[in-house]
Amino acid sequence: MKTGRPLTIALVAGETSGDILGAGLIRALKAKVPDARFVGVVGPLMQAEGCEAWYEMEELAVMGIVEVLGRLRRLLQIRADLTRRFSELQPDVFVGIDAPDFNITLEGKLKQRGIKTIHYVSPSVWAWRQKRVFKIGRATDLVLAFLPFEKAFYDRFNVPCRFIGHTMADAMPLDPDKNGARDVLGIAHEARCLALLPGSRGAEVEMLSADFLKTAQLLRSHFPDLEVLVPLVNSKRREQFERILAEVAPELPVRLLDGQAREAMIASDAALLASGTAALECMLAKCPMVVGYRMKPFTFWLAKRLVKTDYVSLPNLLAGRELVKELLQEECEPQLLAQALTPLLEESETRHEMHDIFRQLHEQIRCNADEQAAQAVLELAQ
Repeated sequence: MKTGRPLTIALVAGETSGDILGAGLIRALKAKVPDARFVGVVGPLMQAEGCEAWYEMEELAVMGIVEVLGRLRRLLQIRADLTRRFSELQPDVFVGIDAPDFNITLEGKLKQRGIKTIHYVSPSVWAWRQKRVFKIGRATDLVLAFLPFEKAFYDRFNVPCRFIGHTMADAMPLDPDKNGARDVLGIAHEARCLALLPGSRGAEVEMLSADFLKTAQLLRSHFPDLEVLVPLVNSKRREQFERILAEVAPELPVRLLDGQAREAMIASDAALLASGTAALECMLAKCPMVVGYRMKPFTFWLAKRLVKTDYVSLPNLLAGRELVKELLQEECEPQLLAQALTPLLEESETRHEMHDIFRQLHEQIRCNADEQAAQAVLELAQ
């Protein structure tokens, strides 16, 4: 720590998930070092914790190649300005939270200027573009990883990495209150319930919703009392889903929810979902699931050549085996999806085994991540 001034931490968060992590980290650091100073690119939650905003996080939250190209000049300007200002400030530690395309280059520039750097949230280097690990190793003094297999990957390349557990695992109870969630959603305790989560992006909802709805129709012919819940992330996705529902299954009774994905997962007996963070959340909700995913044929062909893992869903990557059925591309079709979901909607051994292993995996990644991240920052700042 530099003498004669408070501990100074610079941070850059690029999106809402990073804002949540940043706020948790700042809170944990302030509990240990009350007079610490925090500056950087921040969201509203980090600002509420007392972080000075040099830029608003919205400036960096750009998705998609076309959108990035349109904003590239501005993004490069911001990065150059931050490089200059952080170099003058000489913070004790710089923490880049996620946003790897922006942050890893910035971390590299700051490290060259003698500033200690941490990259918080590993990009999926273990899955694809594995050579990025060398750039990350050059740019950072430490990577903070959510998942144990991520640390194992960095260890193979001698890149300093600390496994700190997952903040979502800290936030969710080991034994969720299923009936409590049903009360919130107005679902009878004895009802049989399926959650459909066709993704948060427009392309996913477009590609998956019809097959997910046809799957629910097949299951309803087997379980006539089946309640179907569909949480949708925003009004745009809801309108899109309603259109597909009207075309594909107008008679199917479904309950559309605005947000409330976590409540729906906890309340349901099983879920059918697109891959991604939702699969991890569903595991933490102890809701047995099937993962169905489809991409445009060329994208899938490319992904098969680039992706170096045997599984796409986080529960399977954590378990090191196919615990959750993954039905991808041609296999993502109603008959097979319904077949895989049927035992999960019954009192089957598969269902109970999945629940028990989900609980074990939850314990494995429930390590008080905010606290661990704060500890890592303080150790590096010495």
